[in-house]
Amino acid sequence: MSGLPRPAGRPAIGDPRPHEAAAAHVTGRALYTDDVALRTHGVLHAHPVQAPHAHARVTRLDPAPALQVPGVVRVLTAADVPGVNDAGIKHDEPLFPTEVMFHGHAVAWVLGETLEAARLGASAVEVDYTPLPAILTLDEAIAAESFQGARPRLERGDVDAGFAASAHVLEGSFEMAGQEHFYLETHASLARVDDDGQVFIDASTQHPSETQEIVAHVLGLASHQVTVQCLRMGGAFGGKEMQPHGLAAVAALGAVLTGRPVRLRLTRAQDMTMSGKRHGFAATWRVGLDAEGRLQALEATLTSDGGWSLDLSEPVLSRAMCHVDNAYWIPHVRVDGRIARTHKTSQTAFRGFGGPQGMLVIEDILGRAAAALGIDAAELRRRNLYGEEQTTPYGQTVHDVGRLHRAWEQVLTSASYDERRAAITAHNAAHPHRKRGLAITPVKFGISFNFTAFNQAGALVHVYKDGSVLINHGGTEMGQGLHTKMLQVAATALGLPIERVRLAPTRTDKVPNTSATAASSGADLNGAAIRDACEQVLARLGPVADRLRAETGQEPAWAELVRAAYLSRIQLWAAGYYRTPGLSWDMVAMRGNPFKYFAYGVAAAEVEVDGFTGAYEVRRVDIVHDVGASLSPQIDIGQVEGGFTQGLGWLTLEDLRWDTGDGPGRGRLATNGASTYKLPSLSEMPAELNVALLGPDPEPSRTQAAVYGSKAVGEPPVMLAFSAREALRDAIGAFAATGGTGGPGAPGCGPVVELASPATPEAVWWAIEAARAGAGEGETDDETSTSEVSGTSGVA
Repeated sequence: MSGLPRPAGRPAIGDPRPHEAAAAHVTGRALYTDDVALRTHGVLHAHPVQAPHAHARVTRLDPAPALQVPGVVRVLTAADVPGVNDAGIKHDEPLFPTEVMFHGHAVAWVLGETLEAARLGASAVEVDYTPLPAILTLDEAIAAESFQGARPRLERGDVDAGFAASAHVLEGSFEMAGQEHFYLETHASLARVDDDGQVFIDASTQHPSETQEIVAHVLGLASHQVTVQCLRMGGAFGGKEMQPHGLAAVAALGAVLTGRPVRLRLTRAQDMTMSGKRHGFAATWRVGLDAEGRLQALEATLTSDGGWSLDLSEPVLSRAMCHVDNAYWIPHVRVDGRIARTHKTSQTAFRGFGGPQGMLVIEDILGRAAAALGIDAAELRRRNLYGEEQTTPYGQTVHDVGRLHRAWEQVLTSASYDERRAAITAHNAAHPHRKRGLAITPVKFGISFNFTAFNQAGALVHVYKDGSVLINHGGTEMGQGLHTKMLQVAATALGLPIERVRLAPTRTDKVPNTSATAASSGADLNGAAIRDACEQVLARLGPVADRLRAETGQEPAWAELVRAAYLSRIQLWAAGYYRTPGLSWDMVAMRGNPFKYFAYGVAAAEVEVDGFTGAYEVRRVDIVHDVGASLSPQIDIGQVEGGFTQGLGWLTLEDLRWDTGDGPGRGRLATNGASTYKLPSLSEMPAELNVALLGPDPEPSRTQAAVYGSKAVGEPPVMLAFSAREALRDAIGAFAATGGTGGPGAPGCGPVVELASPATPEAVWWAIEAARAGAGEGETDDETSTSEVSGTSGVA
């Protein structure tokens, strides 16, 4: 309302503020779920009874011996469930199973006065199993035709005609590994029952409303009898979108049956062996390009490793298929998708939600094609970037693509790309055993849930008589800075200093039916809902402000205005709501407009590789990322840096390994801790990391964006790490006898390099050996109209 007083200076949005709880985090004052549990009087501790088989039938389960262990209070089994013995949204995840589906599957839970008593009690429970055959790899699943869920197809144009018109046709296959979330705070829940029978749960969950729903149906209660609160999370990355629900249900069941608070917190080893990962994928593909290297046709099959149940595998696969184009125009496309059922943890959401896996397919294709066609990899990518008003394979117009081209050109300039390319060519010519590589890659990522109903949010804004403000919204804080941005949105909308606004923890009895904080949409959805609530309050205050202005001839102060509105019986609180407009999606036909807009980014990475060991270092990374009009630049830059690092870990370091032998440990996760699972550390960070946010357009009103012109930043930066993987490919090619960088055809074009994912030092060394042995393979045959490259790279 224009008549309201506004403080001098800039509004809160766009202010580079630190995280709202940064001081509490570093001083230890910030409370997490388990902190609350350990301060709760009379709390019981839960411990799982884990199966030592990847696949087995439970033939006998006797809890009696556990009850003889001092301190054991109760053993929870399927017989105790008053409602539905299932923790999945697809009703395919028995909470207490009779068929073990992965190594470490919990078949019962023990409650003890101490955690040690519960652990000893769990080891005393007697369980007999009949082992069954287990499928552990994608190859085994494909051979056995072990699939689950829908098998969608994404199709546009005439693929056969596209291949017929192509000057070059390449084909290949590769496998990309999954990734462990490794959030700092493992899964945790605390359940209590009050004297009215209300079940209250503190949970480390990205989706409190769905946790509420699952707990209610396990207990046989209505949702209004269950309240779920999320104070904050010590990281989540998608791993706490679906998987906390069953754990919260176990704690709630224990609290209902014993009448005492129940704490459930997984150890790191339990968390890694019991919770889902990023989906591993296998891809087979055939691609056609014209004489200039422009993409003409793509035919691919994507097979994801879903684990033992569906979880979120169907929407993850759908997003992977919708992102198989990344930032490139492909006229003719046919992509088939399928979900393998294996005897592993149920794989789940992970930052990017299938987008990285789909985009890696086309980036791997272009990395191979550049060498096969003798075209500089950067030039090949540039030629294929989307142009204005072109459409994706699923029919959505790619708006604002000029921002992608701006980011591309800005990185070329800020990274001194051409000069460094020449310097790298000279370096590689002078150093036979240490080669450098340089690559530039783009990102185009759709923002919105691809399940349309989730694109809605609610918020509460309370203005108190003294003019202070309390806000509550349905998003959850996992360290990403969502609450910081929401405080800035509210302060800006109301025209107040941010210190006058406080934010309350996320609770299902405050804002109901909320969506998960996921799909990079937390700020978009909840920010718009908060703004709506603020504008409702301002609209009610308008007539009061006009009256005071007429009476006094002066602008009323905020506190004076609020007090006068209260005395006039004006409602000083509002429930805000937002639903993303313009969305439509046919998940069967794989057609529509599933995304509100696209976020763009470009990264250039330089690496140096040791030819004797395959060890490498990332020397420099330059990033320009599109966040629209940033709500909080300091938060956004942190997200870009963190997202890139997490993507770098997935693509180059983090190597999940299961025991695939025929011994008694078959199906066991071998990398179940930080001692065996390599995570990015300071030593893997680029020596120089330059991050810039893309500035506003000359005509910002035309930009497709969200609240106050901002764009999402949570997931898109993960895919910026493709640049490092492609730089490794470039350096590996330089070890070939033909010269690699500066070799046949153009700079950056050596032999066709097949690179495993993750490209660990060991994998890089094997790729170097292959490049040395096969130098020159994959070059265009002038006597034929096609070039063919076939092969498989990756890990099982």
